Amino acid sequence: MRQAKDYIVFPLDVPTMAEARKYVRELASYVGMFKVGMELFIQCGPSVVAMIREESDAAVFLDLKLYDIPATVSRAMARIAGLQVDWATVHCGESRAMLEAAAAAGGDRVGVLGVTILTSVSEDDLAAAGFRESFSKNLFQLVLKRAMDARAAGCAGIVCSGREVAAVKSNLGRDFVAVIPGIRPAAEDLGEDDDQQRVVTPAQAIADGADYLVIGRPIRDAPDPAMAARRIGEEIAGACRELNP
Repeated sequence: MRQAKDYIVFPLDVPTMAEARKYVRELASYVGMFKVGMELFIQCGPSVVAMIREESDAAVFLDLKLYDIPATVSRAMARIAGLQVDWATVHCGESRAMLEAAAAAGGDRVGVLGVTILTSVSEDDLAAAGFRESFSKNLFQLVLKRAMDARAAGCAGIVCSGREVAAVKSNLGRDFVAVIPGIRPAAEDLGEDDDQQRVVTPAQAIADGADYLVIGRPIRDAPDPAMAARRIGEEIAGACRELNP
């Protein structure tokens, strides 16, 4: 049975190996996965993956959001698979062929996740970008279409907001993995500089079927990050007990 911490993905959104190592050591007992994004990977390269493996038993999520022609994405995902990470991302974008190339190159060595729509994007953003009204007036329809494309292409799951996860699970099944960013604990208010538009609480995301919750600022910006992670774990544990009394 999964522990509450196994749901928590902590993004190492820092620019140096030293800062990343500090958080890994501090949070290894309270989170189940560390996410490495573009900033840290560009600065440190594959060595940051090795560091996480050395300092913790946590899973590793390489979030580079690949987006290019299928042949290039295939080669890049093959290199990622060689790093022995657990999950990696590719943008759903406009091309199912790109998703198929990523999934094929990942094979059984890395779980490939399709990024549907960033949680910072709103319906107004889609309208301004020229999307037709059936998508710009109903953002979920675009998320669902891209989720279906990702599944058909062989991806293991998707990244979507917590507001869409229940419907994605209903349409695509419980085994299709859903990773949810934009998580904010129940007691937290959004700050003025928070660029996330579609946020939910940990309890709501778990109740709707989320498999992993990406939780950064509420932990990183807390006076005691380890304590904040532990309390979020308790909130998740409570949600799990309600689902499975």
